[in-house]
Order: sequence, then structure tokens, then C-alpha cells
Amino acid sequence: MNRMRYLFAIPLLAIGAAGESPAVPKFPHVVIILADDMGYGDPGCYNPESKIPTPNIDRLAAEGMRFTDAHAAGPLCHPSRYGLMTGCYPFRTDVSRWPKEPLIEEGQMTLASLLAGKGYATAMVGKWHLGFKEIGYDKRLGGGPVDRGFEHFFGLRASTDIPPYFFIKDNRAVSPPTEIIAANESEGWSPIQGAFWRAGGIAPGFKLSGVLGRLTDEACDSIRKRAAASDGKPMFLYLALTAPHTPWLPAPEFAGASGAGMYGDFMTMVDAQVGRVLKALERSGMAGETLVLFSSDNGPVWYPADVKRFGHDAVGGLRGMKGDAWEGGHRMPFIVRWPGRVAAGSTTGQVVCFTDLMATFAEITGTSLPAGAGPDSFSILPVLEGRQPAGESVRGPLVMLAADGRTKLIRSGDWKLIDGPGSGGFSKYKRAGNAPPGQLYNLSEDPSETRNLYRDAPDRVAKMLKQMKVIVTATGSRHLER
Repeated sequence: MNRMRYLFAIPLLAIGAAGESPAVPKFPHVVIILADDMGYGDPGCYNPESKIPTPNIDRLAAEGMRFTDAHAAGPLCHPSRYGLMTGCYPFRTDVSRWPKEPLIEEGQMTLASLLAGKGYATAMVGKWHLGFKEIGYDKRLGGGPVDRGFEHFFGLRASTDIPPYFFIKDNRAVSPPTEIIAANESEGWSPIQGAFWRAGGIAPGFKLSGVLGRLTDEACDSIRKRAAASDGKPMFLYLALTAPHTPWLPAPEFAGASGAGMYGDFMTMVDAQVGRVLKALERSGMAGETLVLFSSDNGPVWYPADVKRFGHDAVGGLRGMKGDAWEGGHRMPFIVRWPGRVAAGSTTGQVVCFTDLMATFAEITGTSLPAGAGPDSFSILPVLEGRQPAGESVRGPLVMLAADGRTKLIRSGDWKLIDGPGSGGFSKYKRAGNAPPGQLYNLSEDPSETRNLYRDAPDRVAKMLKQMKVIVTATGSRHLER
């Protein structure tokens, strides 16, 4: 692999120049690329002082719309993905079941089943992390992607630091995890950073360092096959990358490519994979008819000591990190490129959530969501098309549960309330004796959450706590009064 091939952005979009265009489908092709544990401040288009070169992600932003206030459905991997796939806040189910059971119920609408119902050819590549019915790795793995709307799947059950480690094709292990790998850590990093992975089962010949590139290979192959198909179906490809989640294993050609150590080098490799996918779309003649969405599932594992050590702020001035109720845990880079429909180089401050994709794709395809589907999903199509007034929220209040399973937050307009005194996640917090029992921030004035106004605005606190309770106890929030 040529390092220079990946470190420079691929050429600006030249529709039709790279190959013959396939028949234009009725609806746009859709490609969702989800990074894993990437911070708001990692891409240069979100943080001019980033120490990580991200030319391909930056290019997407230049050619599409950049959201500055977009949020995962939760600040951890599996809740975030549940909300993205179902349009349902993850606190409405028991997400702790994922290691042995499917989180998405049989018959529950997903993005894949919605689009399959409109004639899409659906495929997923990458990290599922929403559970399978596990009764043995030599047996059918039920309840996964191919049972929840995808025609094809190639990927992994979870992260590359959570055993067992093996590839899955559709609903079967490519090779069961019959061998054992020892745990690993990296000197000079915390126990959950660096080349960290847990001990456990592994398939013969499976290489953790080869996963990221293999997933991109599969995604590009999926694009090529769809372009060659003669059925005229639009494509839905969901590429859930396993990086820059631990273990941080950049290929040798990316060593030293960033100014942020192993993490930054791995993130540079992630950007290169985005570039490969964009190039595959161009070569297949599909780029001009494809809605590409890029984001990350939650914030990074990047401590204040890391910021000081490298001069790189992975959350771009926000507070907190992965798992937290604070913004660094769940405010994500979120970029949409859709030629002819989304203005190039545009930016929006609208508050949106991963759950909103369900209603958005329903509107794009002219689908009326059935009762119970996407209960916490609000269409953001008016934002994408530049029709939504900047001063009017496109969705109702956002509610989220932090990693501790107890701390909740609600975001309503500029205001954010946290119903506990700390992060609720990975960031350490020592409560002072006179600290208030909760937190209230005006994010338009204080995006870094430095001034707690909880005791200064008791009426607002009471109102937002009431809003939160209504949303949490309801079966959904889409039909509630805003």
C-alpha cells in the first residue's frame, strides 16, 4: 500500500469522469460510514488545530453539509448503534443484553428494513455490536444484520478489543474462534488505550491489525457489485468501521503520520479508508447519485493528560470523553454529502440525533412510518435541503442516558440539563460538598460546560426535569408536543 496514496485527498468530485454511470435509481444510493470512538475535534474541518491530517473527511465537508451540534443516541458503542438503526432512544430497551441476545426485536423496523421495503439492495460491513442469538460459534448466529433488514453482512460481532475475535459472513462464522489470544496493553498509555485488547477466543489466522483494511475492501467490493448489477436497485451500504477504537493498530505506512501518537496515526488510517470508499463510488459512476453520511458512534478515549502531552484536543474544546453526559461523550462530527440536494460547503447548528435518520429516510423515500417505528425520530430533510429556519428546532428535546446507566441528560434548545453532579461516564469527577445535585448549561454561551447554572435558574431546572420525565416514560417522543 502506498502511503502517499492515502494521505492526500482524492480529487474533487467529477461525476461520470471515472467510469460509465449506471442507470439512475428512483431514490439516492445511501452510504453511511460510521467511525468508532472518534472525537469531535479529530477532523480538521471541525478543529483547525487538530494534529491529525484528515483530507478525505475534510473533503466531504467541503462538498456537503457539516453539522456542528449532532449527537449520538448514547455515549457508548452499542446504545449509539441501536438508536441509529431503530430511531428509538436506547434507554427504552435493555442494551446490556447484547453479548448473548439481539437488541433489535424481530419485526422491529430498522433503517435497513425500511429501505429494503422501498426496493433498496442492502448490505452491511463492519462492527454490528447489537447482539446475536449466540448458541455456539459453529452454529447460525441469529438476530443479526441479515435478520434485521440487510441482505448481506460481513463483519464482527463487536469491537476488536472484545473477544471472541472472528469474521462473520451473513449469519455464520467464517472460521470459528477455536484458538486463544493473550491480552495486550501498551506501555505509556492507560490500560484501555494503545494496542489494548482482552484475552479470549480468536479464529485461526485472524489478525487484529488486518481488520480495518479488510472491512474497507469488502465495502468497496460491495459498491462495485452494486454498480455492475442490472436490476436498477438503489444501494444502502452501512460501513461500521472498527477504528479508531482500541486496539490502536495503524498500518506501518501510517506510523508518524500524525502529531497525536498511535491514536492520531490510526485516525489518519481511518481517513484513508473513507477516501477509498469515495474513490470506489467515483470509479463505479455512482457518486453523483449517492447520499454519503459520515459520523462516529461516540467520543474518544482521550484524557486531559493526552491533550497536554500531544497538544491535540480530540473533543475540540468540549468537555469530557466517551461514556460521558458531557458534550465530548456524544457530540459528533456529522457530515452529509448529497450532490444536487445538499449545498456544498454548508454548515448548520441544528441539534440532531442519530435516531433522526429513520424519519429522514422515510421522508426521502415517501414512506409513512407505521405506529411504533422510529418513535424518537424526526426528519432532518428540511435541514439538508436548506429549508429549515435556523431559529426553529427541527426536532423535539433530546434525552440520553450516560454510561453509568443512571445519569440522564436533556437538551432543549440552547439549554442542557444533567440530572446528576458528574460526568456519568469515563471522566473522573470529585463532587465538592456544596455542589448542586445537577447541572444546567446554556450551550450557546458555554459549549465547554464550565458554568453550572443549576442553582441560578430553578424554574428552568424544574421545567426541564418534567420534560425529561415525560419523554422517558412515554413510548416515544416524535408525537409529543414540542
